[in-house]
Amino acid sequence: MRRGRTMRVLVDRLRQGEWRRSPDEVVVEEPLEIRLDGHMVATTMRTPGHDYELAVGFCAGDGLLGGAAVTGVRYCGEGPAAEFEYNVVTVETGGKAPVPTPRLGNVSAACGICGSTTITDMAARMGPLAGTQQFSVDAVHLTLAAVPAAQEMFGRTGGLHAAATFDISGSVDIVREDIGRHNAVDKVIGRRLLDGRDDSAATALFVSGRASFEMVQKAWAAGIGTLVAVSAPSSLAIEASRAAAITLAGFARGDELNVYCGNLAGIPARLGESPASAGVHS
Repeated sequence: MRRGRTMRVLVDRLRQGEWRRSPDEVVVEEPLEIRLDGHMVATTMRTPGHDYELAVGFCAGDGLLGGAAVTGVRYCGEGPAAEFEYNVVTVETGGKAPVPTPRLGNVSAACGICGSTTITDMAARMGPLAGTQQFSVDAVHLTLAAVPAAQEMFGRTGGLHAAATFDISGSVDIVREDIGRHNAVDKVIGRRLLDGRDDSAATALFVSGRASFEMVQKAWAAGIGTLVAVSAPSSLAIEASRAAAITLAGFARGDELNVYCGNLAGIPARLGESPASAGVHS
């Protein structure tokens, strides 16, 4: 039987100086083995649900498809999927994608490409993004207000990250949750790829955690030119954003945010060349 995304446990709660025993709902974390045309790619720790999207987004974000179209996705194994608890998925391209080199060990829920690809390699493979939509500060603020209402699992457990795409009007399109930040992004990007979406240039990506290098890499691979994060970016994320021509905003909370690279409509012109492009290291 397919495993749920949450489970009930009994916990001892301390509230106002008194202990009580009561049920609590926690997030399920399980491994998902991802294959490409039957070849092992990686095993990642994830929250069950939207597994096909996760597998497709993972392969696309890591550049494993090699331009090949996804022709199908399925659970697989030596027997019925139920015997493997729906924890093995293969992405099918009819053998047109290059044979992947498998990652050794598990990819944790907090892990992306783990430095296996350099910015130089990515720039040579993908090139800077061109013709992407400039988003307004107002659109970002509308998104920040809308996403929490769509985080149904977070509201129940408090243990999940979210990723979402939104348009120039601040209208939120796809929202996905997962115990892993990178998994949530892969699920969003995988959904867009499976739907055949071709509007990446007019799309922005929101993430509920920090903006790491891997988050920028995934947005870059998807052709998304604006990345907004609730928490801080890393120095490598900023460098990758510059190479990709991606607008990178962090600490987006309430009516506040920092722009580290690129520009948002609504920023005064005199601030356009602020420390976001100064490249100061300390």
